Amino acid sequence: MANVNFEIKEHVGTIATKKNGWTKELNVVSWNDGKAKYDIREWDEDYERMSKGTTFTEEELENLFRILKSKFENWF
Repeated sequence: MANVNFEIKEHVGTIATKKNGWTKELNVVSWNDGKAKYDIREWDEDYERMSKGTTFTEEELENLFRILKSKFENWF
């Protein structure tokens, strides 16, 4: 398996914390020196290991926000 390098540019927020200490987070991450994207995945406490995740461009994240806002508009 090829090495993957990453740099967390911004920690946006923690979505959940598991009993084992791993956290599901929304971050802005640059993968393999590429353009930073919004990223949702689980991380270990030292940010050395991670789960599979999903990345979003800013436009994709805005679309997701609109979808969630519409779905849960009665919650706000």
